[in-house]
Amino acid sequence: MEQAKTVHQDDVRELTEWLAGRIIGQQHLLQRLMIALLCGGHLLVEGAPGLAKTRAIKELAQGVEGDFHRIQFTPDLLPSDVTGTEVYRVEDGSFVFQPGPIFHNLLLADEINRAPAKVQSALLEAMAEHQVSFGRETFPLPDLFLVMATQNPIEQEGTYPLPEAQLDRFLMQVNVDYPDAEAETQILHLVRKEAANRNSTEASPSRLDEATIFAARKAILGLHMAAPVERYIVELIMASPQPVGVLATWLEYGASPRGTISLDQCSRALAWLEGRTFVTPDDVARVAHDVLRHRLILTFEAQAKGITTDQAIDELLASVPVP
Repeated sequence: MEQAKTVHQDDVRELTEWLAGRIIGQQHLLQRLMIALLCGGHLLVEGAPGLAKTRAIKELAQGVEGDFHRIQFTPDLLPSDVTGTEVYRVEDGSFVFQPGPIFHNLLLADEINRAPAKVQSALLEAMAEHQVSFGRETFPLPDLFLVMATQNPIEQEGTYPLPEAQLDRFLMQVNVDYPDAEAETQILHLVRKEAANRNSTEASPSRLDEATIFAARKAILGLHMAAPVERYIVELIMASPQPVGVLATWLEYGASPRGTISLDQCSRALAWLEGRTFVTPDDVARVAHDVLRHRLILTFEAQAKGITTDQAIDELLASVPVP
């Protein structure tokens, strides 16, 4: 059993290292993308255009045995454009359901906040229920199913912000920042190399199959978590709906039990990716911002003062004793 787990870790590590060579300056995004894959969750990514958000999941699709599809969300998109619709068959006069692009293993929902509420709800319902209902029939989605949705924080005209209740369906929200000067130089070199070798076949790692991914998920669930670390997770979450001190004036609503589950899953996956068989309080703290960022709602008073959700999470972490 221990040997099998090591093999799975080696396969995932090989893919992670290959992705790091393909996506420069966004190691945090790549790590969170791998965590989402290993937890069976979905990722909401926010950042300015041109920061390799789309490239990250497209490159991941190259290293995973599964199909990939991209949906460009626009204001005129319909729910059936995502989930599918019925098609009339002339030969027998019947209607047959034609699956939409959501029936893929890896899905990029690009600029999800540009689509109206009905389209967003259709996608998020499928993410939560892992199925699509059309008429009286229900169609299951693939066992391996990952959605990475992106948001552009710069242009807000013509956008439909995701409701807080639906944001909770995402495992994590990751904010992508600009790379530093050294990473920018490496990006230039990589683009030049790709342009020069456009028609050549570049070596890629062995593609992760579904069996390996599901075995890794099972191994992650088997990681040791001491009782004090488990209490630390619960106390962090409980301190958000029942805030004290300055947090009482900052937080309107706190995280739900779904936040507890996500914090547990992500801290386990982070420990597993780093080759450990146990979870530490530091693992919990390191994923707390991405897990809670979209689950906390600030008061009007806090927003008027320019307080950010990340600042509230910093205060939350400081208010709960580390075991």
